[in-house]
Amino acid sequence: MGLTVVVDRPEARLSLRRKLALAVEILSAYARVRGLLRRGDVPGAVESLRTVPPSEGMRPRTVREDELLGRQLGRAVVRVLGLLPTDSRCLVCSLVLTRLLARRGIPSALVIGVASEPAFTAHAWVETGDVPLLSPHEPDYAPLLRL
Repeated sequence: MGLTVVVDRPEARLSLRRKLALAVEILSAYARVRGLLRRGDVPGAVESLRTVPPSEGMRPRTVREDELLGRQLGRAVVRVLGLLPTDSRCLVCSLVLTRLLARRGIPSALVIGVASEPAFTAHAWVETGDVPLLSPHEPDYAPLLRL
C-alpha cells in the first residue's frame, strides 16, 4: 500500500482524516509484520521493515522532536492494535512501530530484553537513541538483543 501519513509535528493534534490514515498505515504495517514473522526470522524482518522509501514532504526534525513523534506513534500503534482482534503482543507492536519510524526517517532500535525474577519473561520494545518509545515495563528487563 502506498499510503504514507506524514506526522512531522508531534505536538499537533491530528484531524479525524489523518487519524484514520494513520490507522490504515498501522494496519498495513501489521499485515506486513505478520507475513514476515511467518518466516521466523526476526532480524530479517527488522531489516525488511526498515527498507522503505523515504516519505515526502517532511521537514527536518530535532532529536527531541523525533522522540516525541516516536512516542506519539507508539501510543497510536498500541491503541489501534489493542482495539482489534489482532496480535498486539510487544514484539508485533515493536515491529509495526519500527516500520512507521523508518518511513519517517527516524532511527530506532528494536530491543529484546529478559527478566529472571520472579519468573523468566521476555519483552520487546523500541528505542530511539536511548529513549524507549514503547515501554520496557516492569520488572526491569535486561537488554539481550538490540536490532
